[in-house]
Amino acid sequence: MEHTTDIEIRLLIEAIYLKYSYDFRDYSGASIKRRIQHALHQFDCRTVSALQERVLYEPAMFMQLLQYLTIPVSEMFRDPEHFLALRREVVPLLKTYPSLKVWVAGCSTGEEVYSMAIMLHEEGLLDRTMIYATDINPTSLERAKQGIYSLENIRAYTRNYQLAGGQSAFSDYYTAGYEHAIMDSRLRRNVTFADHSLATDSVFSETQLVSCRNVLIYFNRKLQDRAFGLFHDSLSHRGFLMLGSKETLDFSAYSDAFETLSKPERIYRKL
Repeated sequence: MEHTTDIEIRLLIEAIYLKYSYDFRDYSGASIKRRIQHALHQFDCRTVSALQERVLYEPAMFMQLLQYLTIPVSEMFRDPEHFLALRREVVPLLKTYPSLKVWVAGCSTGEEVYSMAIMLHEEGLLDRTMIYATDINPTSLERAKQGIYSLENIRAYTRNYQLAGGQSAFSDYYTAGYEHAIMDSRLRRNVTFADHSLATDSVFSETQLVSCRNVLIYFNRKLQDRAFGLFHDSLSHRGFLMLGSKETLDFSAYSDAFETLSKPERIYRKL
């Protein structure tokens, strides 16, 4: 028999979809349950049903809950070896294109976007690249546009940058002050930040590289396949896909549509 709390969570997720068109129905059940239980404590709601009532009648409450449901946590040059492999294996091929379009899907608060922009700049590709940075969380997107991060985090990002094959001093890319750092505005000159859901939206442009890292781990198999379908449709012939360290195309509906370029670093190429 299904537990009452699990029933309440299913009803809340359905209510969110019907009211706000945000679709969490195919997110990992354990992950969603964990996030909602954390939100209950933060919002001082005794039951999920009490939370649902507030979400349905208070739009501002939903926007607060969205911060818990989407987990806006990231870091620059996360898993540096992935970026090092991208630099060595993919960039030489990207240099053969006259112009590039890169899609950073599930960009959260922008760390992945700035990492990509810095790497492309150092490889002489940024000026001829359009980067599409998408996420379902408007608060995260706004933070990504601002490009302001704590200096404490910047210190960790600097180590990642160096391990990822960085060719300069990381401090060249930001201005520090008041315990924060603001990223150089030139890095986002060719970036378009946009609201996009991998659960409900369609492809919007042809791209040569898609980076979607540490997003699909929160999806069930059905939604993962939907996302892979979007990436496949977006990528040009022989385009590249980079996933997170715990994500894979193996056993998905699209495993035969890509070849593995670098298995440990989760880089694939469309067939």
